[in-house]
Parts: sequence; structure tokens; C-alpha cells
Amino acid sequence: MKNRLLFSCILGLMLFGSNSDAQNVIRQQPCTSPEILKQADSIKSILAKQGFLVIKEASMQMVSEYEMPVIVPLTEGSWYQFVFIGDMSSKLYEVRMYDWNEKQVVYQKKYWGDVDGNVISYSYIPQFTEFHMIKPVQVNKKKKDICGYVMLLKKVK
Repeated sequence: MKNRLLFSCILGLMLFGSNSDAQNVIRQQPCTSPEILKQADSIKSILAKQGFLVIKEASMQMVSEYEMPVIVPLTEGSWYQFVFIGDMSSKLYEVRMYDWNEKQVVYQKKYWGDVDGNVISYSYIPQFTEFHMIKPVQVNKKKKDICGYVMLLKKVK
């Protein structure tokens, strides 16, 4: 019986493999957009003068009409500023933020024609120390693959 079980295990490994490549891992790919990077630098400079320090920032390759979840740890009572910068040719930009209990705590939507249409920025002071999920999305009718940029800043002064 033990030999039969051992043989079955070995046969299963041979047929299905134990290769780690079987688990495809999706990794976020950064993208570069000179326009977005220029906007990000300008926003960082303005917020630094207001006492905010960049905690996390990343450029990210996005697909039109698909949310890109970003998970961040936030500390109770701290003052945070979140910034999302989308591709300038997109028509719609949205950001939703959820707390650990999956309760939506922030929702913002902007359109291309708005004055600062491709930038969504908001302040947030969490009531609990916990992870939050931020889900930016943008809709672009001309391009499927688009660039986005996220920043999380914390008030330090």
C-alpha cells in the first residue's frame, strides 16, 4: 500500500510538475510618462511646503476601465494625502478607498474637462491603524494600456 501511494505521488509530480512557474505571478510594471512625472514633482513640491512627506509613490501600467488596487498601511490619527495622476488623454478618473472591513471611506470622480481633471487628491485621517485599499481607475477610449501614478504622503510638521 505504501509503495502504491509513493508511486502515485511520484507519477503525479512527473505528470503535473512541481515547477514554481506553474504559479504565474502578476507583477506591476512601472511606466514612464514625462507629463505625469512633471505633474507628480510639482504636486510633491507643493505638498512638501505644507508639511507632507512622501511615504510611498509608484508609476504603474494600467488598463483602461480596470481598477488597480493599491494596499497601504495607515496609522490611526495621522494625516495622509493621497494623489492619483492619470493619463491626460483619459476621459474619466475615479478613486475609491476602502478600510480593512471593506467599507468605502472615500470616493472621488473627475472628468477630462475638469480644471485638474487627470489628478485626484484627497486628505484622510484614519480612525484605526489598519490596511486600506485604494482602487484608482481611468477610462481611455484611445488607448488600452495607460500610465498612472500614485502617491501617499503623510503630514509631518
